[in-house]
Amino acid sequence: RQGSIASLGLLRRRLLVSLEIPSQDKSHAWFLQWMATHKNYKTQKLSVETSFKQHSNQSVSTNFSLVPGPGKHYFKYKGAWMQVERQRNGKMVNIQSGAPWEAITLTTLSRDRELFKDLLAEARELALAKNEGKTVVYTSYGPDWRPFGLPRKRKPLESVILDKDQKERIVTDVKDFLSNGEWYLKRGIPYRRGYLLHGPPGSGKSSFIQALAGELQFNICILNLSERGLTDDRLNHLMTVVPERSLLLLEDIDAAFVKRDATEKQGYQSMVTFSGLLNALDGVAAAEERIVFMTTNHIERLDPALVRPGRVDVKELLDNVSAEQMKKLFLRFYQGEEDLANKFVAKLQGLPVSAASLQGHFVFYKQQPQQALDNVDKFIQNLSQR
Repeated sequence: RQGSIASLGLLRRRLLVSLEIPSQDKSHAWFLQWMATHKNYKTQKLSVETSFKQHSNQSVSTNFSLVPGPGKHYFKYKGAWMQVERQRNGKMVNIQSGAPWEAITLTTLSRDRELFKDLLAEARELALAKNEGKTVVYTSYGPDWRPFGLPRKRKPLESVILDKDQKERIVTDVKDFLSNGEWYLKRGIPYRRGYLLHGPPGSGKSSFIQALAGELQFNICILNLSERGLTDDRLNHLMTVVPERSLLLLEDIDAAFVKRDATEKQGYQSMVTFSGLLNALDGVAAAEERIVFMTTNHIERLDPALVRPGRVDVKELLDNVSAEQMKKLFLRFYQGEEDLANKFVAKLQGLPVSAASLQGHFVFYKQQPQQALDNVDKFIQNLSQR
């Protein structure tokens, strides 16, 4: 009997091949989404996967997908039978998320092992298709990057109005960098590019980065240097594992270390050092093929070591709106109202007006160009009170 069992085990090892997909791997979520759209599996145990869909009017609907639950299930893929075994261990949890450890094991005949790659590639394409035409914003979660909220519709580049040729200059520089990886490699230059956008609050720094990501069909990874528990090692790791085709954004870079010092007495646990940040940006272990954007309202507070070439290659001042920008913004909201636009600009010319405050005024009078002009004095009064 023991000989029969051993022979059966040997036969199984020779004829069958298995693939394990742990829950920490991205393919785990992709495969479950794929299973949710393919109902040709045989199972009596189901689990629910809840997802959300954002519509064009910004409303959100909830979708419940039924997927195979823990246990063994069977389905046919490209003519080959496959067994899916979903295992969950409640005693083992992900330290960062608190979710129970889980793994999916696919088993099929050895001759069909190449189908695993086809299946996972198909699952990946299905997952990516859901984000087509959208920008995914990631934030750090433990040692990984996690999507923050729902994918957002790509922000049109033309919706951001900068002064003169500033927008075109930055976009051209980024695209030139992306198309010249081989040039950097041949010359032994680290394939990294750093940008610093500085200027007063509301000048459109973050909006431009979002629009640039849409233009490039990139996503955005936002890294908060003041995050509780962030260390030099974790910072370096996060900057090394940034998802492909993503811009890394460090907002309000000037405030990161000020906040930490100011709250140390209250037990604040941010342990990122200035030297740790510098090493993460361009040290020996710094990642290649990376685009970093930093923003600040106070460039004078930045240490020269942070903004030297190699860490910051391009600096751009996004200032309060000029007369030309005011007019373009007015005409963007009220097309064809050239005369009203000129009168509006004449009343505000020379005043420190941010793009954000101007947009807020136009949104309030979104279909009333004459009202937007008539209430400009009230707008000026509100500016003086800020």
